[in-house]
Amino acid sequence: MDEWKRVAWSDESRFLIHHVDGRVKIRRLTGEQLLPSCAADHTQAGCGGIMLWGTFSWAALGFVVVVEQTMKAVNYLSNIADQLHPYMAFVFSTGNGIFKKDNAPCQKARIVLEWFKEHNDEFHLMSWPPNSPDLKPMEHIWDVMKRQLRAQTPPCPNISTLRDRCLGIWCNLSPVMYQKLVASMRRRVAAVLKAKKGAMRY
Repeated sequence: MDEWKRVAWSDESRFLIHHVDGRVKIRRLTGEQLLPSCAADHTQAGCGGIMLWGTFSWAALGFVVVVEQTMKAVNYLSNIADQLHPYMAFVFSTGNGIFKKDNAPCQKARIVLEWFKEHNDEFHLMSWPPNSPDLKPMEHIWDVMKRQLRAQTPPCPNISTLRDRCLGIWCNLSPVMYQKLVASMRRRVAAVLKAKKGAMRY
């Protein structure tokens, strides 16, 4: 458990103005299918959205940034230098922190790898094999945020409101929630080993 407390997790996720899953239930009587009151308006899925990239650890909720475009090496390097670096220095001041990358292609760029190598004395990187079971607790945080976003009324009218609501939800995430996610890592890993490539509940 103590080792998992030293890990800072990162990930990115897309948030849409309109969440549409394609399933709409309407109750109507025979002959009412053409009445306006018994028809569902079609909303184009998404209608715009934003990409968020954030990080957290047992000790503290970290930063979250709005990614304006596809994350490229230069953008990623800017984020880790301006956001991740001071976060790791603050939370893991003794240099024992471990950063878990999310294996995005931009993180394998030469300039990014060189930056991590230059700061290896300040924190370490966690090795994570490709095509491995996705146990990142960040996925659960994104899910919590998206459910809270969908529960808010009225729906987001534009990108600016969507961004403000997402940032507000992030800032109010409960420490109890994300600490429970870190505490579950030991069970998650054990479940992966027990499943032997089979399905599991995480």
